[in-house]
Amino acid sequence: MGAAAGRGTFAKGTLALTGRSLAKKMPRIALAQIDTTVGDIDANARAIVDAIRAAAAQGAHLVLLPELAISGYPPEDLLAKDHFVDDGIDALGRVAAACTGIAALVGFVDRDGDVLYNAAALCRAGRVEAVYRKHRLPNYGVFDEARYFAPGDVPLSADIEGVRTALTICEDVWLPELAAEAVGLGERLLLNISASPFHAGKGVEREAMLAKRAADNGVWLAYCNLVGGQDELVFDGRSVVIGPDGSVQARALAFEEDLLVVDVPEAGALLPAGAGSRVERRLDGEEEVYRALCSGLRDYIRKNGFRDVVVGLSGGIDSALTAVLAADALGPEHVHGVMMPSRYSSPGSLADAASLCANLGIECRTLPVEEPFAALLDTLAGSFEGREPDITEENLQARIRGTLLMALSNKFGWIVLATGNKSELSVGYSTLYGDMVGGFAPIKDLYKTRVYDLARWRNLGAEVIPAASITKPPSAELRPGQQDTDSLPPYDILDAVLRRYIEQDMSRDEIVAEGFDADLVARIARLVDAAEYKRRQGPMGIRVTPKAFGKDRRMPVTNRYRG
Repeated sequence: MGAAAGRGTFAKGTLALTGRSLAKKMPRIALAQIDTTVGDIDANARAIVDAIRAAAAQGAHLVLLPELAISGYPPEDLLAKDHFVDDGIDALGRVAAACTGIAALVGFVDRDGDVLYNAAALCRAGRVEAVYRKHRLPNYGVFDEARYFAPGDVPLSADIEGVRTALTICEDVWLPELAAEAVGLGERLLLNISASPFHAGKGVEREAMLAKRAADNGVWLAYCNLVGGQDELVFDGRSVVIGPDGSVQARALAFEEDLLVVDVPEAGALLPAGAGSRVERRLDGEEEVYRALCSGLRDYIRKNGFRDVVVGLSGGIDSALTAVLAADALGPEHVHGVMMPSRYSSPGSLADAASLCANLGIECRTLPVEEPFAALLDTLAGSFEGREPDITEENLQARIRGTLLMALSNKFGWIVLATGNKSELSVGYSTLYGDMVGGFAPIKDLYKTRVYDLARWRNLGAEVIPAASITKPPSAELRPGQQDTDSLPPYDILDAVLRRYIEQDMSRDEIVAEGFDADLVARIARLVDAAEYKRRQGPMGIRVTPKAFGKDRRMPVTNRYRG
């Protein structure tokens, strides 16, 4: 299907949708940002058809659906299964059959023999009428498209209600030369369907790029992005229509499914006053990150068939923020808090954990760890004879807690949410099979300083997280008088070094040149390198920075390079 439609049938890469010139008529474009699920091809196809019908009901001439909407994004090694690709192509046929009285641009996996393409099908009159294959395949960060797809090399344009229109997919529009090539035949409308994953600030960065592409080429630009969570990735939606002067003429919601309908004016014009275009407000700062975390957590739980989560509550800031996120994302009735005090737990921490549960309206149960801890110490006494207590005994407590949480998970079908943050995971200040236990780690990509920022933001207007959880010195409370600063530098310094070492890949010398103590930098770098084996065994979490542990940063565990 793709080979014929994309290369042979339409000789100059141009398709007339209407067969008539209506230069003064305003084509109505709909952007349908939907939340797909990887591999749920039938459900994705139904959602696409629903969006097509909703757009048609609003009089749209064309509706855009996200990149790889049929398969879900990213499909990864499902693409090695021939039947998976075939099922997607069959579903596309059903989607095309629904395109009567409206055209649709739908992302799917195309095939030419054994070669696969990230493609967009232009559907109308009940069939697939043309196929565009993505030219630029990103192969960096979280992207592996060159592993699976071959690049396309033929532009495709269409005539939509008398308006010459260029079709592109995601990365194609990020490169100025590809965008210029796409509109090189006199088109005045540039379409882009996308699955652009979120990180903090991405919305502003992406919109600025789109505005520049529109202004540089003097065209209208309609951009439809995916929305929702997929494993560690979150897609933020925020589909936009940009005018030829680079101004945002319409913007869809962030982190929610939405249908944005816009009438595109004549060349050189902007939307007239009162045209009814909708420009949703921009999100930024802590609100943007918090919404992303809720979206990613909600979809991970829902799409993997869970309903309830269980969180170990220490009275500290990390477990508090994790519980609040869960209550906001899933509803308090689906969140179960567990306090697991030991001989070192302070009364204040227990009171803070209990207050948090009361503020959120979540279940709160208490499972003391003193008896199993004492039993293990007794069991190990002979083996440990002559040796002083050390981190071993501290980790025993954490592992008992992990065992209790997993027991509740097994018994009731709740998924355990790990509460570790990026600062701790970076330097290995965490217990493997202890506090790292869990099926998902919502705050895994938040540095400790950002955890505090989000907690303070969430408390604006009404205190949900007890003030003491935010203001008291952080402590694992695994030995008398313990504080995090016994083992780590202050978090503001630690996080500043970690951002440079992890996200910017700066060398130790480069970090020291920015004013940081050389011995401190060397120590932090050693800790980061040594903890790779721990991180490899921990649960996945939501990506909110430009470089997260997991898909973004893939370091060998066995590694002697020290820079």
